[in-house]
Amino acid sequence: MTRTALAGTAGTEPPARFRDLLAAEWLKLWSLRSAPWSLLAGATAVMAFNVGAAWDRYRYWDASEPGSRAGFVADGMPLLDAFTANAALVMLLVTGAIGAAAITGEYGTGLIRTTFAAVPARRSLMAAKVCVVAVVTTVFGAVVAGASFLLTQAILGGRDAGVSLGHPGALRVVAASALLAPVAALTGLALGALIRHGAATPVACFAVLLLLPAAVQENRHWTAVLDHALPLGAWSRLVAVQGFPHGPYPWTVSGAWTVYAAWALAAVVLAVAAVHRRDQ
Repeated sequence: MTRTALAGTAGTEPPARFRDLLAAEWLKLWSLRSAPWSLLAGATAVMAFNVGAAWDRYRYWDASEPGSRAGFVADGMPLLDAFTANAALVMLLVTGAIGAAAITGEYGTGLIRTTFAAVPARRSLMAAKVCVVAVVTTVFGAVVAGASFLLTQAILGGRDAGVSLGHPGALRVVAASALLAPVAALTGLALGALIRHGAATPVACFAVLLLLPAAVQENRHWTAVLDHALPLGAWSRLVAVQGFPHGPYPWTVSGAWTVYAAWALAAVVLAVAAVHRRDQ
């Protein structure tokens, strides 16, 4: 009778609470030695590209035409240096790799089998992982984008060409650049849940987030639509300023925000469905 009672007690052990799963995923993410170093190196590279562009503008300010200097602020040109295209590429690469490593690291070490044995609720477990990755990369993106804006505008302010966050379009540039990080990270996480290989997943992430946008152009309608449907294309539209051309097939700001939301939502659904329906 005693053995039966103990067995019954063990069999009715309550499932793990979601906050416990969040805590576990938080520890697992930061236990990856590559995670903090990747974030630090990525933040340094992103801000270096942005600060370098602003410094070049400051250094060669007097060499530009008087007409372009006069309309520099009015056309929103300081926002081009607040977050450059090269910085966006680095942001996509770094955060996409971090999102991929958050899941492929467990597959590579075999820890995923122990995790699923301890927590059979796979969808809840992956939902906790998604939340942790999204929060960490969102904070990372906000800090890097905000710091880049402050530093670049302070440099341009030496030529009376800097703008504040209240300038038209400035807040959108910072928000779009910051949210590029979680979108890329969730995409990497979804690809990692599908591919489950530590080397192949970053390659696939690089191809989807960086190579595919480079292969399409806006000179034709169907390629322009494909470009607008990619995260990098949506970011380009969100950070576009008044004095810069939008191409022959322009995209709307609301449509670009929709692309961000659609990629994030699709990545979450794909990641949760992949671990629920596939044997590990």
